[in-house]
Amino acid sequence: MKNCELVIFDLDGTLLDTSEGIRKSVGYVIDTLNLPKISEDVLRTFIGPPMQKSFERVFGMSEEEGRKAADLFRDRYKDGDVLLATPYNGIFETIHELEKRGIKTAVATYKRQDYADAILKHFGFDKAVDVICVCDFDGKFTKKDIIRNAVDALGVTDIGTVVMVGDSDNDAAGAAQLGMAFIGVTYGFGFADKEDVDAFDNIGCAATCKEIVRYVI
Repeated sequence: MKNCELVIFDLDGTLLDTSEGIRKSVGYVIDTLNLPKISEDVLRTFIGPPMQKSFERVFGMSEEEGRKAADLFRDRYKDGDVLLATPYNGIFETIHELEKRGIKTAVATYKRQDYADAILKHFGFDKAVDVICVCDFDGKFTKKDIIRNAVDALGVTDIGTVVMVGDSDNDAAGAAQLGMAFIGVTYGFGFADKEDVDAFDNIGCAATCKEIVRYVI
């Protein structure tokens, strides 16, 4: 991609493997509410999308029931499970390489402010990227809204110089809705392979963090 000015990263499945903490907190909600047990494959689908929507989708909950389940999840998650995560190998080197080339970096995540602050500060991403944009506490923002906030926060006016990097269809859709380039990663939770990524407009499919740089530059 020529003249890239900004690269925006998703968090879950792109910067960090957050699966352990999310699995534990979802399991806590299932046990607390006596919900039906779910398979590991279904449990993985909770990683990334808005939590309320995931409970509604998987368990056929109403909006109110989904909100209560999501509140239970958040109470458990914020008290320790949020830090059960691991940065993906090479991700800090990737961000540093972009910085050396004068490219701004941001995080756009469905996590709300308190979770994002806790986990990103814990692992040092707050110092590695230029801005972090999160979901609102009411969960009304779409991924498009959050990505747009990152673009605006850094004063980028040409959307053609921005790349979104993520592991899911939510990331791809948000980028497409804004008319920006997209790189799909297959080391996270959403896209299993290049075929999954190619279902969306993209400028590359990265199997490792370090591959992201070559598509950007």
